[in-house]
Amino acid sequence: MQFTVETIGDDVAVVKGDGRLTMVAAPEFRAVVRREIEAGRARVVVDLGAVTFMDSSGLGALVGCLKTARQAGGDLRIAAPNDQVMMILRLSNLDRVFKAHESPEVAFHA
Repeated sequence: MQFTVETIGDDVAVVKGDGRLTMVAAPEFRAVVRREIEAGRARVVVDLGAVTFMDSSGLGALVGCLKTARQAGGDLRIAAPNDQVMMILRLSNLDRVFKAHESPEVAFHA
């Protein structure tokens, strides 16, 4: 899995994943988000538009990153999840925590 980071304004980091967010990719995902938060961008949008699959390890990484962002005074939001990712969120009842936004640009403005 590959991760890229863009910014919206000065304080919102958009972390885009491309591939499968599984136990193999979860540590790198956590590290990418942590670096952005440490750089002063505690508001993070995870763009899931190109994430083809997510397992429980990926879900755990999302929850851990949410906790890290909130401890830094920010928040973590998700954008553009596919049906499989939404199914995992619904089955775990985390769709109540992670509201899906249609795009990263509106995640903090909706």
